[in-house]
Amino acid sequence: MAKLLIKNAEIISAKDTDKYYIGIEDNLIKVISKELPQEFESAEVIDADGKIAVPGMVNTHTHAAMTLLRSYADDMVLMDWLQNKIWPAEDGLTDDDIYWGTMLSIAEMLKSGTTCFADMYFSMDRVADAVAEAGIRAALSRGLTGFSDENFAKLEENAALFKERHNSCNGRIRVMLGPHAPYTCSMDYLKKVVAKAQELGSEIHMHLAETRGEVDDCIKEHGMSPIKLMDSIGMFECGTLAAHCVHVDEEDMALMAAKHVRVAHNPQSNLKLASGIAPVPAMLKHGITVGLGTDGTSSNNNLDMLEECRLAAMLHKNMTGDPQILPAAEALALATSEGAKALGFKNLGKIEAGQIADIVLYDMDKPYWHPRHDRTSLFVYAANAGDADTVIIDGKVLMQNGRLLNMDLEKIYAEADVRARRLTNK
Repeated sequence: MAKLLIKNAEIISAKDTDKYYIGIEDNLIKVISKELPQEFESAEVIDADGKIAVPGMVNTHTHAAMTLLRSYADDMVLMDWLQNKIWPAEDGLTDDDIYWGTMLSIAEMLKSGTTCFADMYFSMDRVADAVAEAGIRAALSRGLTGFSDENFAKLEENAALFKERHNSCNGRIRVMLGPHAPYTCSMDYLKKVVAKAQELGSEIHMHLAETRGEVDDCIKEHGMSPIKLMDSIGMFECGTLAAHCVHVDEEDMALMAAKHVRVAHNPQSNLKLASGIAPVPAMLKHGITVGLGTDGTSSNNNLDMLEECRLAAMLHKNMTGDPQILPAAEALALATSEGAKALGFKNLGKIEAGQIADIVLYDMDKPYWHPRHDRTSLFVYAANAGDADTVIIDGKVLMQNGRLLNMDLEKIYAEADVRARRLTNK
């Protein structure tokens, strides 16, 4: 059994500022102690002196390979952006484009302390290959647009992905079905997706209620909100991760809570695309599980989950006028343990014995880490994702001293740049 010992680590969730030993056996945290655990005396050791141990960040919604389109089409509203820029560029994507775009995203996530992500895109076998090779954790969905899947080939592709990859790589990879949105999928198509999910025992990852226009059009066409519409066809009985949910009302949220719909909240993307501000404090009062996501980098600026965490905390204080809404510790939970719960990963997102060992060590030797009245507050409001020094996923060290151990960054950058220029004719 592989054993790893982290020594001299401060732990962000600890009530003191003492230094701890964190003993990891295989992929689990076995012991946390202020004294050297005897059973780890001969383990591989990482000295975390001057560093703080934080659970790995969980990105609950992204389109990873869209890094290839970063900065290509900015300052546009959602539908104009999609129809006139993004979808035409995506028509030129190859399987290998998606693999290299995903590898670029994974490198960015690891370098900034994200250890798990939910991805909805195309060529998901190649995305799964990238996840398996890089060692990161992921929940994968094949993006399904009904208007381009007349023979249900893409739905069957998603089903095959579930059969072949769900719970693979020691449980690092989970698979869901990924219908894109009500405005890109007919009701008949969505019913087919729900039936397939029931057949497989799969959950569903879908964009819902992202813009006011989407909701208004849905009410005009179907006489009900997107949330109520999806409930009417039994989608929520499958287990659903709903991305965005910006424009939901009290009735929607009561229904979501009753049906255990989990939300992937994407504050930066929603702001950049002028989609609005999701009522997250109200969702939390309803008992809805909310995680944080970045969306694709073409609708955002980066995959920095610490920035997403900080923005969520500050945004919702201002939205409610209450500085106690979404305090730092709760915002951090949305980015870690609640995000893991949203994606269906168990025993993940906390630094406790019995939890899966996805841990990031952040370097505190920076001016903004002083003085240390409250380390959680410092982390959420002052720290930089670039402070990530060491990344451990599933008990394995993937980054140490800021250097990725298993990824060729030079190769990744070169491949991504060439492919991006081809896709955008630049």
